[in-house]
Amino acid sequence: MFRFLTAGESHGPALTTIIEGVPAGLQVVAEPINAQLKRRQGGYGRGARQKIETDTVEFLSGIRFGRTLGSPITMVVRNRDWANWTTKMSVEPLPEDQTETPAISIPRPGHADYAGMMKYNHDDLRNVLERASARNTATQVAVGGLAKILLAEFGITVASHVVNIGGIRANIDNIDLRTLAEVTAESQVSVADRDAEEKIIAAIDEAKYRGDTLGGTFEVVALGLPVGLGSYAHWDSRIDGLIAQALMSIQAIKGVEIGIGFGAADIPGSQVHDAFFYDASATDEAKFRRGSNNAGGTEGGISNGEPLVVRAVMKPIATLMKQLPSVNLKTKEGVPAFAERSDVCAVPAAAVVGEAMVAIVLAQLMCDKFAGDSIAEMHDNYNAYMTRVRDRSAATPA
Repeated sequence: MFRFLTAGESHGPALTTIIEGVPAGLQVVAEPINAQLKRRQGGYGRGARQKIETDTVEFLSGIRFGRTLGSPITMVVRNRDWANWTTKMSVEPLPEDQTETPAISIPRPGHADYAGMMKYNHDDLRNVLERASARNTATQVAVGGLAKILLAEFGITVASHVVNIGGIRANIDNIDLRTLAEVTAESQVSVADRDAEEKIIAAIDEAKYRGDTLGGTFEVVALGLPVGLGSYAHWDSRIDGLIAQALMSIQAIKGVEIGIGFGAADIPGSQVHDAFFYDASATDEAKFRRGSNNAGGTEGGISNGEPLVVRAVMKPIATLMKQLPSVNLKTKEGVPAFAERSDVCAVPAAAVVGEAMVAIVLAQLMCDKFAGDSIAEMHDNYNAYMTRVRDRSAATPA
């Protein structure tokens, strides 16, 4: 079972993750994971924190001579800003001649502050915001980078792009999913529409001037998936549900749709469902074909061999420089919400995190279906399955 656990605070010494279930013999190096961490830190509208941190991953266990051992893998991303927070975030009790920093008791609307303080009985919301911070998505992106390495062994690629920020929608009618990563890498806001990019950048600048923030929508696409990942047999093994939960676990994500998604509510079934065709003359293995991909690559909780297409909505960041009304939980006095340095827009970064989370779910499902203690054994199982799928596709009708 491919699974992971993360730990760390936004301004603590480091962010840590332990991954279990990666098969032995997989070639792993830091460079592609570091590239994903760099992408997460980019995007127009990001705040000052990204100028301080230069995220890179350190492997502490589970890898020898560049190959996985089959044992748990430990990865660490150091927080450079920790040097400025050693007193505020001290693990040990402070010396008698030092006083603790004043508690923060004014929650920010839209953040975990109030609910977290009530749940864990904290008097200082820093105890909440440090772990609730989206800074912690760096570990998820690191795990996602490792998952991508595993998926690449089987010809599976995962990419993302932004389709909307602040109500400005990119024109993606003729987008080529195969070149998505290359096209969006050239954009400051990860869109494949240059006209929309200019308007989005101007909108972000305007929001910053007003002390406001912007949200948006991003899309994640996975190509090369085999038919058969997930299951209709149990509610918690459906690929749709697993992907939706993974994306909804990302800070500020408030909605997820797969394929045509919410649009399916507005049109009849004859325009929603993807018709089947059989092309006996096709030279590749995909003799069973679809006329569309409104389902987004899943049917009945199982991947159907078409590209996986999923979208997620990110609300505007809840830390506003133009502070919203709040209440001091100690004095009960109405005051402006607490404010700390933040981004104006982080939708492009959220797309990278979403991409990582989808990759993690797909890696988990691949390891589940083609289980093997080594990558060679996993390849054997995968190849045997795909041979059977191809044979059924090419078989002469009885």
